Amino acid sequence: MMRLSILGIALSSNSYYCASLSLIPPISTSSSSSSLSCSKKFTPSASGKFVTGKRNLVLRGQSVGFESELKPGDLMESVKEFPEFNRNLYPNIEPYSSGFLKVSDIHTIYWEESGNPNGHPVVFLHGGPGGGTAPSNRKFFDPDFFRIILFDQRGAGKSTPHACLVENTTWDLISDIEKLREHLEIPEWQVFGGSWGSTLALAYSQSHPDKVTGMVLRGIFLLRKKEIDWFYEGGAASIFPDAWEPFRDLIPENERESFVDAYGKRLNSDDQEVQVRSARAWTMWEMMTAHLFPNNDNIKRGEDDKFSLAFARIENHYFVNRGFFPSDGFLLDNIDKIRHIKTTIVQGRYDVCCPMMSAWDLHKAWPEADLKVIQDAGHSANEPGIAAELVAANEKLKHIKKGA
Repeated sequence: MMRLSILGIALSSNSYYCASLSLIPPISTSSSSSSLSCSKKFTPSASGKFVTGKRNLVLRGQSVGFESELKPGDLMESVKEFPEFNRNLYPNIEPYSSGFLKVSDIHTIYWEESGNPNGHPVVFLHGGPGGGTAPSNRKFFDPDFFRIILFDQRGAGKSTPHACLVENTTWDLISDIEKLREHLEIPEWQVFGGSWGSTLALAYSQSHPDKVTGMVLRGIFLLRKKEIDWFYEGGAASIFPDAWEPFRDLIPENERESFVDAYGKRLNSDDQEVQVRSARAWTMWEMMTAHLFPNNDNIKRGEDDKFSLAFARIENHYFVNRGFFPSDGFLLDNIDKIRHIKTTIVQGRYDVCCPMMSAWDLHKAWPEADLKVIQDAGHSANEPGIAAELVAANEKLKHIKKGA
């Protein structure tokens, strides 16, 4: 008897398990043995089958009591179905087109396109809200395959007026996404969003499911009260007390019943100096907690007053208004509208900004989506393990699109 062990193979669309392959007849699924190793590479198919040799194989999932027989005729089909996906970020590229789109009497948004002008469109939804886009956002996508669209949401980045809160709601942003899609003459596109971008991606796709070909979501944020309270009312302070105290100490003790409300008063003050000082403290708190290991480049963003003002004012505006959603569980309650959309969820295990409870709640409501938990990562898309899974998720959707 020869038994082969393979670690970290995806047996289902949403989990990783340790499995064993045996060149023997099928055995009881109650067995949990999975200890031998082999250097030979196996390729999983969508059904959990593996490719090797010409004999029938039996696959057992140690954690799920799963058994599947592989027939010789399945071999080449499985190889084609799931190649090994690239996980490396793509090189820096420059936009081939950019411009400004007037989306209301007040707001004009910046947009850009890079990659393949005739490729499959993908729209990048940045975080915050208020964070804006960056050139590095283009690197998650194969520029030979994707037509990559980035835009700065109302009041953020290069969009004008800067840090403006008037006519700035989730529903305004969803309308802007549609106006941009129509302006660029795109019938449908893939949607990619992390942190607040995942919130907006879910809300947009639930509003326009027929316009979305697939989604990649990262650092899930459902904008529920318990998520806001965790990060801004003292929960995350137990992990980052050193970063929390400057954020806390800006607010007098008699106003600490709600830090979100107290900062809201200051971020909307008539005194520009008060706005800037509050924006810097608000932004620094998030920048210092966004990585598993401190990232000085990210922390320095909190020292940029122009960035901080938009980031803090717009974030606080959305959080005071609970995302402008009609109910606390609105995004989870409407999953049925998007259940059919091929989606990968990438979540850092130690994400303090958007803790894993939200990704887990989304996974339970939407088991058809593929959940990838990165065990050595926090919140940022730029952490190595998260970046690798984001690239791989785009590669998977690219592979599916090519085979369509």
